[in-house]
Amino acid sequence: MKRVMQTREQFGVVGGGLLGLTLALRLVERGYRVTLLEAADHVGGLADAWQVGDVTWDRHYHVTLLSDAHLRGILRELDLDGDMRWVRTRTGFLVDGRLYSLSSAGDFLCFPPLGLVDKLRLGWTIWYASRLKNWRRLEQTRVVDWLRRHSGHRTLERIWLPLLKAKLGEAWQRTSAAFIWTTIQRMYAARRGGHKHEMFGYLPGGYGRMLAVFRERLERLGVTIRTDCRVTSITENETGSLEVELPDESLTFDRVVITTPAPITARLCPQLTADEAQRLQSVEYLGVVCASLLLKKPLAGYYVTNITDSAPFTGVIEMTALIDPAELKGRTLVYLPKYVTHGDPVLKLSDEQLEAEFLSGLERLFPAFDASDVLAFRLSRVRHVFALSTLNYSQRLPPMATSVNGLFVVNSAQIVNGTLNANETVRLAESSLETLCQPRPRRASVPACSLPTSQRRTSGDACATDNASAANDAQTDRELVARLR
Repeated sequence: MKRVMQTREQFGVVGGGLLGLTLALRLVERGYRVTLLEAADHVGGLADAWQVGDVTWDRHYHVTLLSDAHLRGILRELDLDGDMRWVRTRTGFLVDGRLYSLSSAGDFLCFPPLGLVDKLRLGWTIWYASRLKNWRRLEQTRVVDWLRRHSGHRTLERIWLPLLKAKLGEAWQRTSAAFIWTTIQRMYAARRGGHKHEMFGYLPGGYGRMLAVFRERLERLGVTIRTDCRVTSITENETGSLEVELPDESLTFDRVVITTPAPITARLCPQLTADEAQRLQSVEYLGVVCASLLLKKPLAGYYVTNITDSAPFTGVIEMTALIDPAELKGRTLVYLPKYVTHGDPVLKLSDEQLEAEFLSGLERLFPAFDASDVLAFRLSRVRHVFALSTLNYSQRLPPMATSVNGLFVVNSAQIVNGTLNANETVRLAESSLETLCQPRPRRASVPACSLPTSQRRTSGDACATDNASAANDAQTDRELVARLR
């Protein structure tokens, strides 16, 4: 464990997901006293675990790659990386009612839905994208135009467009080519390092185990973690401190870093400039309705099944094609994610309606599946999952340091050259530290006697005592990290 040197300076982190936890760890290691606020009754955010039937596993599907250096660095610090299990997985492709394996070069060459020329162009597209470095140029081109240019019209219509529509809904029309570039980069990372096949990893016990160890480590280092803390606003007061309002109390910090989704951040921070607020509010997110199914027996044996046919869900993730079924008492765990835009009608459906629709879709796409095989079914609904890579997206994001002195914004919308995953989340947290820890501009202290009575300190009656406290506080850095669900 790294040695921590304590100072009077405090950092707060608003948000207890993996991003907030990593920020808290790195900040306490730099000597700050850290307070972390989380709106839910537990930490973890999108990486948390829940119970499905009589087993507990991740609420959403996650996978670790051998190349995930940032995440694996955290796992090593938590003494968990040595427990990782690495597995060769298979990928399925469902086209025209038939399920094909697309797990090797041989499978690709024998893939019936495409002719030889189409396969060559598809292979070229993936190879070319895997070697491109200038992702900013791709932000200037629509993904559909870029794919048509490189893969051809038939492959676009047969393969790419159904996948884009399934993943992005109607938003595919305004998504840039940087989206497919980041997806291909992530896919190729699974085969780098001399591996001919995809090697995916998981931690026995899932993310719930990692989060428990993470929280314990933070508390042992002195981080104050408060759950069930819903932040309602963050404003700068006359002394230059930041007031963080909760439903039943107010907390004061010298610095605040907020990790909530961009539109929520804009709402919580009323003192941002009109331009900053507009930039945050204009970030377009995809949400997800993700079903977790516990089954009596395996479904198809593919970790990922891509679907080009009409289906009520985006794809199929058979988690027990990766993890040992013994983790789940010998059962099969399947995720059925449906990514949705803000106004998608799916969001208005009840859990019962979605369950009936999802199970009907499975029976139609997988003839061997029977609804009687389902032991448990549970739905997760999240409105803000990842920001859409629209045209010239990175140019429209506000910087991490805001116009409000000491207030910083660090959230997943700032992952502009990668897909949203645990490794990129940790990378974002660690890359933000230089900005978060920069010296604050000096601010003239305000005599306490000149402040309204309600804002004077209660620990002393004399004006001289208040002035001394204000002078000392002017040299203190505090930060808050809190999360609003």
